[in-house]
Amino acid sequence: MIKKLSVLFMLATLVLGGVATSVAQDDEFLFGVVLVGPKDDHGWSQAHFTAAEYVEENLPGAKMLLLESLNPADRPETTLDQVVGDMVDQGAKLILTTSAEFEVDTTEVAKLYPDVVFINVSGDDALWGLAPENAGNFMGQMEYGKMIAGCAAALKTQTGSIGYIGPLIDQETVRLVNSAYLGARYCYENYRGLDPADLKFEVTWIGFWFNIPGVTLDPTEVANSFLDGGADVLISGIDTTEAITVAGQRAAEGDQVWAIPYDFEGACETAPEICLGVPYFNWGPAYLETVTAVKEGTWEQSWDWNPPDWTDINNPDTSAVGFVQGDALTDEEKANLDDFIAKLAAGAQGEEGGLNLFTGPLNFQDGTPFLAEGQVATEKQIWFMATNADEATTPDEVAKPQLLEGMTGSVE
Repeated sequence: MIKKLSVLFMLATLVLGGVATSVAQDDEFLFGVVLVGPKDDHGWSQAHFTAAEYVEENLPGAKMLLLESLNPADRPETTLDQVVGDMVDQGAKLILTTSAEFEVDTTEVAKLYPDVVFINVSGDDALWGLAPENAGNFMGQMEYGKMIAGCAAALKTQTGSIGYIGPLIDQETVRLVNSAYLGARYCYENYRGLDPADLKFEVTWIGFWFNIPGVTLDPTEVANSFLDGGADVLISGIDTTEAITVAGQRAAEGDQVWAIPYDFEGACETAPEICLGVPYFNWGPAYLETVTAVKEGTWEQSWDWNPPDWTDINNPDTSAVGFVQGDALTDEEKANLDDFIAKLAAGAQGEEGGLNLFTGPLNFQDGTPFLAEGQVATEKQIWFMATNADEATTPDEVAKPQLLEGMTGSVE
């Protein structure tokens, strides 16, 4: 039996800025949003909060119920089933859980509320048939955003060394760092005219999506270590702003360094003078489509991997993924980046002369083949970073994701 929040817990949550209480009115449609971090983190969680606001602005009667920072550091005693119980008691008909960290719990809690729709963002239980009928998944195709980020880093680096601050290790984070590396390698060779074998691209994993003192590596220390070791561009794969913050501090001290933050459209604002750009999620369209469908009773279970709108990747009403070019890019670098984006767009749409970077030959870091000469990766092979993904019938059968050959770092 699901554990319901006590009155005291609800009061404490209000004090902490958690679930907003509301008595559902006849014209209201309440939807819950559960964030892994704070709504103002200038990263992943803020992008989701912004999307929920977008729904409220564009769908009459829609109102969010919000819980921030559901993670072991900030709310060690709070469980997802408690949060969901409270939101459902208030009238929520849809709950969005916004991290793969919540996937297992979302699937289990959804079984207890068959009349409520659940969306776990970035998970894939619906793909495997493991989720109940009232639960689905969606994710943005950030692989393209990371390719663009990698390209920007390669266009700018003067030392030929790029540092990538990774979160925890899973299939999502491995495919994203691999995507950034492929973009960097391509642009280093094709726009800079340099040997991609000479490009150093290193990843260090901190252990979670943001710093938890005593649990993770300190991303500030990781950023400084990269810069001390010769990297002059930092790419962030974590939810928070340490990469651009540290690079900005070092630039103020006279170092020639740059950074590419992550997740949130406005992330360059932390240090615009050294920002090369930011790949960001635009969850608004997917949120609005989902809330509308649930409200109208037309929602059906699906696993959606939403692409950019290639006619305008920064269209807030249509594109799931975007890239804002930073002030630190020169006009020539911006032109090259635009050309690269156009080639990615053509490749994604199957046009002649388009670019698909997940085309062989590609090997994994240990030398085993990922894609043979001319072989184009399938959707599942990219999602799981595994050659056997198409043959697997359960997620447990899928091989462990690996880094691509040419990168420095480990997934152990």
